Amino acid sequence: MKHIYITLTLFLVVCFGLQAQQDAQYTQYMYNTLAVNPAYAGSRGVFSIAALHRSQWVGLDGAPTTQTLNFNTPVSKRVGIGLSVVNDEIGNGTNQDTYFDGVFSYTVPISDEGKLSFGLKAGGHFLNVDFNKLRNYQNQGTPSAPPNIDKKFSPNFGAGVYYHTDKFYAGLSVPNFLKTEHFDLSGEGGGTSFLAQERMNWYLISGYVFDLNSDLKFKPAVLFKLVQGAPLQADLSANFLLMDKFSFGAAYRWSAAISALVGMQITDQFMLGLAYDRETTALGGTQFNDGSFEVFLRYEFKTRYKRVLTPRFF
Repeated sequence: MKHIYITLTLFLVVCFGLQAQQDAQYTQYMYNTLAVNPAYAGSRGVFSIAALHRSQWVGLDGAPTTQTLNFNTPVSKRVGIGLSVVNDEIGNGTNQDTYFDGVFSYTVPISDEGKLSFGLKAGGHFLNVDFNKLRNYQNQGTPSAPPNIDKKFSPNFGAGVYYHTDKFYAGLSVPNFLKTEHFDLSGEGGGTSFLAQERMNWYLISGYVFDLNSDLKFKPAVLFKLVQGAPLQADLSANFLLMDKFSFGAAYRWSAAISALVGMQITDQFMLGLAYDRETTALGGTQFNDGSFEVFLRYEFKTRYKRVLTPRFF
């Protein structure tokens, strides 16, 4: 079994974490929009702090974990700013990606209800690759480990647009425009290859709030993610909001996983959300995979521009 863990970890790190790398994925993307679209900054009208932790494929040694922390606030009726931090780790620290980004948005009212925001983000990415952390790597009859990468910094920038009303939102974004290549291995074997490649990801996100009755609302949402070298990822979710406080629903990641989501608006300012994913692929039926878990927390302060008096749907 130990050999299986080591083989799977190495496969995940080299094939998924490095060569055709995508951004981290989230089941509760509808609450974590700033991580993928800078135009979202300030759109809620209050100073907002949000944190998310995801443990993927719990039970699989070396499986990915992700943490996000972001702040955003309006500084005027049209300008919003924010800060986003994402930490993504795989292989018990073998591969660690940390992103720091400053975010700016400018909003233009285009109708009585609709607002269109344009966002920019700029920052950088630290990459650590330490193959020495793979357990007993050198003792399993495998080839010698590739050289490590120590806190390799790469600058990057991104952009997005975000339209929203009180009941509808839609956004298109590219969080990182630059294709960054780490540690050129072209000298080995005469080919051109890289130990790690950061590729441009496209995101399309949308959702709507339907009033079913005075106490119950229906909140479908979708997220599409496209990156070269990987299949199109489609996330579909359906949440119900009861008495503007309790949310529950389900989600489906196309050809990948099904999910259950619950949440509670504990106070007007504090929200807690939980999600559980179960793989629909062959990986989901293995005895060492107990599914994926997410916990989401958000706290919001009152501002002079907009007080927290009405429920926030997205």
